Amino acid sequence: MLDRHIRPLIDPPLNRIGCRMAARGISANSVTLVGLGLGLVAALVIALGAPLLALVPLLASRLADGLDGAVARAKRQTDFGGYLDIAADFLFYGMIPLAFVLIDPAGNGAAGAFLLASFYVNGTTFLGFAILAEKHGHRTTAQGQKSLYYSNGILEGTETILFFVLLCLFAPYFAPLAWVFGALCFLTAALRVRAAYRIYVN
Repeated sequence: MLDRHIRPLIDPPLNRIGCRMAARGISANSVTLVGLGLGLVAALVIALGAPLLALVPLLASRLADGLDGAVARAKRQTDFGGYLDIAADFLFYGMIPLAFVLIDPAGNGAAGAFLLASFYVNGTTFLGFAILAEKHGHRTTAQGQKSLYYSNGILEGTETILFFVLLCLFAPYFAPLAWVFGALCFLTAALRVRAAYRIYVN
């Protein structure tokens, strides 16, 4: 929901930095992998019981996630680059909740499982919608220039990152936050299925 409002603000500086990185021979795929590595470090730090410290690699990971697309646009976008980016994002999104479950399996296990299930369903509807959009030749740049169709929803990338930051700041409240965010993820998925039905039923 917030991505379309955030992109016009963050894309210009990211594109400028991306152009400089591309000029130095840095590839978009390497930036994607660095971002993933930082995200996994954040998850490890959380699992070790230091969620506040995890904010540094977590936010650095998301900066890299924004820069890989900027580097790709400055050099050459590839289908594999887009594929690697979305795969890395989904791994990151799964590892952060898992890390909080590992801190306290008894207290966070059920809420974490619910949250991960909602991510699974939401991700499935997102990718399925992208396949249908590609099949019908539909395009959008509402969330910036992407290698696949990004359907909007109540919860998108910006909301998820803000949610992860809240989890790190208020780790003792993981369970209630996860239940609420998971419910909103399921609602986002349901609305996306409804939109797909309206557009692609024929």
